[in-house]
Amino acid sequence: MFTSINPATGAAGETHAIHDDAEVERRVALAAKTFRTWRSSSLGERTRLLSAIADSFEANKQRLAEVATREMGKTLKSAIAEVEKCVAGFRYYAEHGPSFLDPVTVKGAPGEARAIWLPTGVVLAIMPWNFPYWQVVRFLAPTIMAGNVGLLKHASLTQGCAALIEEMVLAGGAPEGLFQNLAIKSDKVAGLIADKRIVAATLTGSEGAGAKVAEAAGSHLKKVVLELGGSDPFIVMPSADIDEAASVAVKARIQNAGQSCICAKRMIVHAEVYDEFAEKFTAGMAAVKVGDPMADVDMGPLSSEEQRDTVLEQIGRAKAAGASLRGGERIDGAGAWMQPGILTDVPRNHDIAREEFFGPVAMLFRADDIDDAIALANDIPYGLGSSVWTKDATERERFERDIEAGMTAVNQMLASSPQAPFGGVKLSGHGRELGPWGLHEFMNLKAVLAK
Repeated sequence: MFTSINPATGAAGETHAIHDDAEVERRVALAAKTFRTWRSSSLGERTRLLSAIADSFEANKQRLAEVATREMGKTLKSAIAEVEKCVAGFRYYAEHGPSFLDPVTVKGAPGEARAIWLPTGVVLAIMPWNFPYWQVVRFLAPTIMAGNVGLLKHASLTQGCAALIEEMVLAGGAPEGLFQNLAIKSDKVAGLIADKRIVAATLTGSEGAGAKVAEAAGSHLKKVVLELGGSDPFIVMPSADIDEAASVAVKARIQNAGQSCICAKRMIVHAEVYDEFAEKFTAGMAAVKVGDPMADVDMGPLSSEEQRDTVLEQIGRAKAAGASLRGGERIDGAGAWMQPGILTDVPRNHDIAREEFFGPVAMLFRADDIDDAIALANDIPYGLGSSVWTKDATERERFERDIEAGMTAVNQMLASSPQAPFGGVKLSGHGRELGPWGLHEFMNLKAVLAK
């Protein structure tokens, strides 16, 4: 049995039955059966379904958001914004998806040659708790448009959200079996990947989870898309608007209580403006309003006491290595509470400087020049996102070219968008979600050659 624990209070909430082997088999068989007909559905039918699912999400926005807040602690206003982003994602693929599947004439080939996109089958998604709706929609919307079908293994602590997604899809008029939640634990994933009826897998999660899924998929020659961890740099140069940069840095670091792969986590500031930025950033972090996530606050609790304690343990190791802490203290009482914090004087050559802090704690570094800033930005095993602040065109070109990351935001906070590719390099994974690129990941690009 899965039991939801409200991280704001520590109290137990709803329970959800774990699917036994027979129920999992029933759902996998149904998915495979549904694919045989859905693969031939018209683009108009897929478009209409995506629009109807968007309507279901929109009509149930408050209900969906409240469940997310109770299950993993994000503020209600940010949960509502997440549901609204899901609506936009479904509508994006409804509007633009058909054109992404247009056949392409291959010029120069002998005879008539075309490249066409075809669906491949049942795709398994292994998804985390931090954006319990949007992470799934990033996979689900293109899956429906592609003519594939989906199975979801969601995080244990967001099973209520998982059930609601399935409910919204069915309410939109989806055929039974097009999308199903598998209420299972992680030890069942490898067996599912081995199942011949499942053609591919996509995972958003930790480096360790990604390695296990990649190993299982590799042994069966199945494709995977992996969106893993990140320790994103937030680089501030002298030409930047320091007031705006400091303000956005606070928002970037404490959004979702710092539990986002693309949160800015390492603030790398040019020596000329370091003191000014540090003063404003420190004041901004100290002013963050922490409290009941159902109320009008900036930040709620972390997702669980275990996650909060993991961050506090990292802070302890950083301090032992010589770092200084501003804020970042545990808040006593029931629930998974802590204050936002800033670590300064973190030794660059220490392992802690290269770790991902999945909580509201920033590391603040001083850079001598642009070369030093880029070297520090890249001196991590991850390469997911980055944010750079400069008004100098030459500096911007250097950052876009030389930062080892799948995404770079210029003079703004990095955020995913339905239109833009999302994904990373190095230990942050491989493959891309969103845009036409995410749609094509699990499709068969077939060459058609004819005389």
